[in-house]
Amino acid sequence: MRWIVRLIGFVIVLVLVAGVSVLFLPAERIAKLATDQIRNATGRDVTITGDVSITVWPVLGVKAGQLEVANPEWSDIGPMLWAENVAIGVDAMALISGNILITNIEATRPTIRLESRADGRASWAFTTAGDTTQIEAEAPVEATAPADMAEASTSQTVSIQRLEVTDATLIYDAEGADLVSYAGVDLTLDWPERLGAAEIAMTLRPAGSEVDVRALVGGFAGFIDGQVQPIEVTVNAGGGTATLKGRASTAGDVAGQLALAMPDTDAFFAALDLPQPGLPAKLGQSVDMSTDMTLTSDRRLALRDLRVDLGGNALNGAADINLNDTPQINAQLSAGALDLRGATGGSTSSGGSVGAGGSSSSSSSGDADADSGWPKDRIDASGLAAFNGEIALSASSIDLGQFKLGPTRTLLRNDRSRMVFELRDVVAYGGNVTGQFVMNNRSGLSVGGQLDASSIDIQSFLRDAAEVERLTGTANASVSFLGVGQSVDAIVKSLSGDGQVKFGKGTILGIDLDRLMRSGQTGGGTTVFDSLTATWTMNAGVMDNRDLLLKLKNYEARGEGRVGLGAQTIDYTFTPVALRANEGNGIAIPVRIRGPWASPSIRPDLDAAIDLNLDKKIEEEKARAQAKAKAAVREKVTEELGVADQGQDLEEAAKDKLEGELKKSLRSLFD
Repeated sequence: MRWIVRLIGFVIVLVLVAGVSVLFLPAERIAKLATDQIRNATGRDVTITGDVSITVWPVLGVKAGQLEVANPEWSDIGPMLWAENVAIGVDAMALISGNILITNIEATRPTIRLESRADGRASWAFTTAGDTTQIEAEAPVEATAPADMAEASTSQTVSIQRLEVTDATLIYDAEGADLVSYAGVDLTLDWPERLGAAEIAMTLRPAGSEVDVRALVGGFAGFIDGQVQPIEVTVNAGGGTATLKGRASTAGDVAGQLALAMPDTDAFFAALDLPQPGLPAKLGQSVDMSTDMTLTSDRRLALRDLRVDLGGNALNGAADINLNDTPQINAQLSAGALDLRGATGGSTSSGGSVGAGGSSSSSSSGDADADSGWPKDRIDASGLAAFNGEIALSASSIDLGQFKLGPTRTLLRNDRSRMVFELRDVVAYGGNVTGQFVMNNRSGLSVGGQLDASSIDIQSFLRDAAEVERLTGTANASVSFLGVGQSVDAIVKSLSGDGQVKFGKGTILGIDLDRLMRSGQTGGGTTVFDSLTATWTMNAGVMDNRDLLLKLKNYEARGEGRVGLGAQTIDYTFTPVALRANEGNGIAIPVRIRGPWASPSIRPDLDAAIDLNLDKKIEEEKARAQAKAKAAVREKVTEELGVADQGQDLEEAAKDKLEGELKKSLRSLFD
């Protein structure tokens, strides 16, 4: 029993001696031991200045006036960490044994400066005491961490069980990008086991509202040493959430499953105090995305098994993106029904769409309201500057607003705000379309293109192109066009270009040429024709045609005039000819179509008809009179010349008679 009492007494004495030893250990000595261990672990200069004192309660440690951790030598933005009134807690038993086990670090209103360079260098990638070179991430990023983490980390003798930073200023300077600065940042790091995982929680308030970041990093010791480690990150901002589960390193290499759920993309960006993208409806105003991603330290992003819903447009595929400067994208995507009306300025309200069959579910008559005209809302095409590159796209249908396409394979190329849709295999309006459609916003918005169409349902096409549906049939056509302006109204009013159309049997709705020619009645009705051909030019939103030829069974019609695409007006004259009338010589009755598209006037031009047919009669009578007069003159001349052969040429006969008279005169001179 005495030995037990002696043993207990010995332990008590030992504890008292240790405690007294700790209490009498100079604060500067503890601070120096802590800074030396942090320096050995990070390879950075660490400095504690100002008053240094020991704290016993609630934790054993030191308080320092200022703490500074340097950035690497290549950085010129100042220290990586600068803080006033820093408290460092240490483990007493570890301290007695000569080691430093930092239980916690607390700092209020510090400044944290992070920097990255385009060549992959990052200020948060540390070095060890025995290695002055930057620790690079494994390449490729899928490389696994060392199996024996303890062996890989034997050079590290420092552990921070808890780090707490309040009201910090976080500055991030990425080469080639704008400086990012966040104030009011709260950060906690819980790292209970040196070779275990660490939990990181950070709250930012870049635009007033809170942005919460939560991360779980496995093998945190290896992570800060530059190794690839398992990681889970969640970011909540502006009602949206971004999550990543995979692996990462401090060098900027990341691989894993990325998911985005942003009901309001602008709100998400605004919460981060970033420029709001202002994306069009169904093209990113909301985003629901999942993908397998790989991001390398040189800012090259690969997305595989990409699935994204942009608020009404769903896409699948893969992409490779270079994030340096303006993103460079190369992607292959597939979609179902794709609605691009938000990008082209068309209405995104529900309406009919035209698929492979060329029919529309819309009940619109196609007659435009002349008072309303074309939409004058400004088209924001700034999104064309968001990226460069090529995107191959296949879709079951594409709604461009004014035009609607069926199954489509297209290549989208964007180069410095000039986007080209190359139509490779497009089913539209019952036929096929090839060519390209261009949107250019380099110096103001312009749209243009070159399209070639075969077997197109002309009624549904004209309904979308010009809100005209009086013409039906299947056509082959080509058109080139260019329009400039910041609204649909301005673009249509500036259209220039040319085109041609040719098709077989069809109809003209609203007029019966047969009844018109037989009875002079206009009214309604339908004209059935065998063929129609025409060419046209466009200038300042006015389409001009001078060679329309329409062939019917008993008639043919020629047309010329102008269609005001911008003003939505028409002034056009059809001239039908009854081929079998007037003893087979034909009768022409011009029909003038004039007025707004909504209610054009269709009337026969009787004055022109009378003049046209009278002129023909006059020409016929004039020709008959000229022939009669010519015959009379010939008869008289023949008589005077004494020509017996009525078929002989009068000029030759005159020459013969003159020659004979000359010969007689010459003979008389020698007689």
